[in-house]
Amino acid sequence: MSQQPDTSRTGGPEATQAPPAAETAATKAPAAEAPDAGTPDADTPNLDFEGTTPYEDYVQADVLTHLQRPLSDDPGEMVFLVTTQVMELWFTVIVHEWHTAAAALRQDDLPVALAALRRSTYELESLNASWKPLAHLTPAQFNSYRSALGEGSGFQSAMYRRMEFLLGEKSASMLVPHRGAPRVHAELEKALGEPSLYDEVLRLLARRGHAVPEAVLNRDPSLRHEPDPAVERAWQEVYSGPQDSELLCLGEALTEVAELVWRWRNDHLVATRRAMGAKTGTGGSAGVAWLEKRARKYVFPELWTARSHV
Repeated sequence: MSQQPDTSRTGGPEATQAPPAAETAATKAPAAEAPDAGTPDADTPNLDFEGTTPYEDYVQADVLTHLQRPLSDDPGEMVFLVTTQVMELWFTVIVHEWHTAAAALRQDDLPVALAALRRSTYELESLNASWKPLAHLTPAQFNSYRSALGEGSGFQSAMYRRMEFLLGEKSASMLVPHRGAPRVHAELEKALGEPSLYDEVLRLLARRGHAVPEAVLNRDPSLRHEPDPAVERAWQEVYSGPQDSELLCLGEALTEVAELVWRWRNDHLVATRRAMGAKTGTGGSAGVAWLEKRARKYVFPELWTARSHV
């Protein structure tokens, strides 16, 4: 008598011959490997550099973000310090743009000059927006770290002074605070003796046939530009002529610059008045009284007065 296979554990002979479908699939297809957490996706940028990152090498971000040295324990001083440093960077790029424009004007290259002037208006808008973090300081908030400034004052900024010189606001006395810094003093002395951006504009007007007096064209460039009736008449002619002329476009670009400079001065005045009232300013200046005097002045003055005669 033959023996039958024991099927009590397998569920019958067919169970040993045909495993379940799920098991068959599992034995035929190996399980998918888990993704390697250390393997970047195809879209991941390069993350492996031997030294500092190319971004750091170009931007010098580590230098910029470690230039802050607050001198008080007040947390608001950090905002004041960083905002002031940001302003200095904007001064630097605006000076660059106006140097570019002046050089282009000397070469009668109005497209390049206009492009630089228009870029500078966007940069001036960003500069002016820098007042936002400081524009609502109360006297108590400002006083909490004001002593850290000592005799420091914005009018001592060498780069801002170079901006003013390019606008024609020349003053040899403003070099005095920088006598102790030979390189800075030399750069300012050079800028004082060079034609301003507006000087180059007026020379271009003369080359284009407008009657700009020789006394204006050959004036001492180290002196402040003073309004001249003949220059006013030249701008009157420009604005009374074709409205799509290159010179009118230049006049409008300069007017935009002048307006934004005026707004900068007024925003400075308002922020200072809110923070310290009529008290003496840092650095011994008259504070609000000094800023009020500055805010009443327009750069490129004949561009404004000529409009009354068009």
